[in-house]
Amino acid sequence: MTENNTPQSTTVSTGQVIDRDIDNEMKNSYMDYSMSVIIGRALPDARDGFKPVHRRILHSMNETGMVHNKPHKKSARVVGDVLGKYHPHGDTAVYDSAVRMAQDFATRYPLIDGHGNFGSVDGDSAAAMRYTEMRMDKIASEMLQDIDKNTVNFVPNYDASLDEPTVLPSKFPNLMVNGSTGIAVGMATNMAPHNLSEVIDGICSYIDSPDITTNELMEKITGPDFPTGGIVLGNDGIKQAYETGRGSIKLRAKTDTEDIGNGKTRIIVSEIPYQVNKAKLIENMAGLVRDKKISGIADIRDESDKEGMRIVIETIRGTNPDVLLNQLYKHTNLQTSFGIINLAIVNNEPRILSLKDMIQIYVNHRMDVIQKRTQFDYDKASDKKHILMGINTALDNIDDIITLIKGSNSTNDARQSIMKYGLDEKQAQAILDMKLNKLTSMETQKIKDDIDELVSMISEYQKILDSDEIKRSIIKDELSEMKSSYGDHRRTIILADGRELTDEDLIPREDVVITLTNEGYIKRTGLTTYNRQKRGGIGSMSMNTKESDFVSNLLVTSSHDYVMFFTSHGKVYLKKAYEIVNGSKQSKGKPIIHFLELAENEMVSAIHGTSEFQDDHYVVMATRSGIIKKTQLSEFNNTRKSGLIAINLQQDDILTNVAITDGNCDIVMSSRSCRAVRFPETDIRISSRQTMGVIGMKLQDKDDHVVNMSTIDSDNENKSIVTITENGYGKRTSIDEFSQRSRAGKGILSIAQSLRNGHVVGCLVVDSDDEMILTSRNGNLIRLSIEDIPIRHRQTKGIRMMNLKSDDEIITVKPLGTSSIM
Repeated sequence: MTENNTPQSTTVSTGQVIDRDIDNEMKNSYMDYSMSVIIGRALPDARDGFKPVHRRILHSMNETGMVHNKPHKKSARVVGDVLGKYHPHGDTAVYDSAVRMAQDFATRYPLIDGHGNFGSVDGDSAAAMRYTEMRMDKIASEMLQDIDKNTVNFVPNYDASLDEPTVLPSKFPNLMVNGSTGIAVGMATNMAPHNLSEVIDGICSYIDSPDITTNELMEKITGPDFPTGGIVLGNDGIKQAYETGRGSIKLRAKTDTEDIGNGKTRIIVSEIPYQVNKAKLIENMAGLVRDKKISGIADIRDESDKEGMRIVIETIRGTNPDVLLNQLYKHTNLQTSFGIINLAIVNNEPRILSLKDMIQIYVNHRMDVIQKRTQFDYDKASDKKHILMGINTALDNIDDIITLIKGSNSTNDARQSIMKYGLDEKQAQAILDMKLNKLTSMETQKIKDDIDELVSMISEYQKILDSDEIKRSIIKDELSEMKSSYGDHRRTIILADGRELTDEDLIPREDVVITLTNEGYIKRTGLTTYNRQKRGGIGSMSMNTKESDFVSNLLVTSSHDYVMFFTSHGKVYLKKAYEIVNGSKQSKGKPIIHFLELAENEMVSAIHGTSEFQDDHYVVMATRSGIIKKTQLSEFNNTRKSGLIAINLQQDDILTNVAITDGNCDIVMSSRSCRAVRFPETDIRISSRQTMGVIGMKLQDKDDHVVNMSTIDSDNENKSIVTITENGYGKRTSIDEFSQRSRAGKGILSIAQSLRNGHVVGCLVVDSDDEMILTSRNGNLIRLSIEDIPIRHRQTKGIRMMNLKSDDEIITVKPLGTSSIM
């Protein structure tokens, strides 16, 4: 280089050396290399969805007759043929590409039918090509149909010894159906596979209405359909990819849960996300258990076989399988993301494509293929008609033609003489090549019939060539045939609510019983595990408790409802029912101090369920000393983890009962001394959370206290009051016998006082079709129908409800009706 940076040339004996700027040289060389990789190796053509290697494999197999109805051939033979003729880039590149086209877990609609070991979803590689065999699958033949009719362009191969197609006719939309993955230079493609039937329906809709919107297309093409199935969470990412060519979707494994008894469950994984290695997935799960990052798994087994995938995850007793699944989704490839990049080659340039772009390019390609195919058939029919017309002319003058040929000195002289009848050289040669059997009357008539048929065919071909509408109709008809022959059901489920699954989405909505013991053990159990019994039964064990422990609170609600925990200190905590540990009927449960941030000596005195927090509903609270308070339910919506103040309590007082009302109920407060008072809820003014409330019931003496507070709503036609005593006796009494009085009264007798009965433990307002649960101090539980309890007057002693041992007594009485579930 000179001082002014002007390139100089120097001539040497070996040739001319040219100085070049290294920056420009590197840039130009790198760009040439990049475009070679982008166009020639890594990205698919938008028309047929193939990279060059896949196209060359199918073309080579088609040429050598390795089609679906012929015997399989050694894979090494296929690879060698492709390498020698079209793709000199190494046998591994060719064989790996062919293997992928044969794997039903990698390709939605396999294009190669393989014999032997072609790998597995566990990540096993295929056997060596000398051991495996292959041939084209039937659907692959559709990709090459009419390739011999000048429908696509051919170019010289790498050594110009053969010609190869630049694109395949592609009778079905392979790019959208099978997708594509590739890494080029500075760019990559990751196109999702789709369901063939859906894609065909979408293309037909586009042909009928080219102005169709993405939303309208998504009514037909709902989203990707992966070979391994699974679940797509939401369609926002799908829509974004369809509109812009880029998007991200979340894939989740398809699972089911089985109850195997003794508080254990079994999670069955039947489908995993696309491109996930099953063996590594199981290894990862086992590692998380070993490292104690995930708890609750007792065993992991792979029971997959020819019938399908089956990964079994057995849980430890008491483990919530839904929570465990969420942990696995978070920490393993049971849930993955699939980033969609619809990058393909269009007119020799890489381009990001929307869904409508891909459909438009495919339709335009098929329009071109049909045009060229029809032109080929038109030309062939015209040529044949031209020849037959000449033969027909000869037959009309057959005697003269025979005499003329016999008198000719050579074939050329005969051809020239025949041409004097107004025929061209091709027609004359055809006459010379004509066999004598054509002179029969039957053959003569057949030639005339063939001419008529060709005239009709040429006319139809001309109509197709002249009409884009007819060509589009042909595309639809051919796609409909493809759908009929190869269409199948969708494998991947799409949850179209546009959001990810949460814990709540994974948990079945069912009625559950939530039990809390006096020593603070809580659990959730399905309501169906408790069988109804007749009154007077001995009950069944609801849980294995200590001798000193017993069920102190019981709630029947929905697994998706909120559970409000009201404590003896007048605070409230809020949880979802499904967050409570699931246990069997006999299991003990988990300490509630691990679930709620309770203070020292603070106990849960009441639990209640609600599905939503409404302004026109109220929380009515009663204390042990007879105080009652009413607060809007909506004030409890934003409860902190550490809880909220629900009521301010006097010293030595505790919160005992809570009800949720509509503001128009009657309140029934009952005391240990067998007395009850009924007054309208409207007597209680509405107050904010951090207030004390007013007097609801005056007690008999210092040993007396409120044992229960119930509500009576406006629909009281079938309602009655059930009174239960600690010794297992009780009765049902008409509510009319409990007349409405003013708040702050001492009340009237609810049941006759006696040593046999003992003190009252519950005085509940119930419907005739309700049920109730009685729980004893020893942990026995009985479920009764209200209809089984006879009606008695207010001042009678009642009858036996539950047989108790001498050292046992009734502790809690809870209804199982709409009055306890909101």
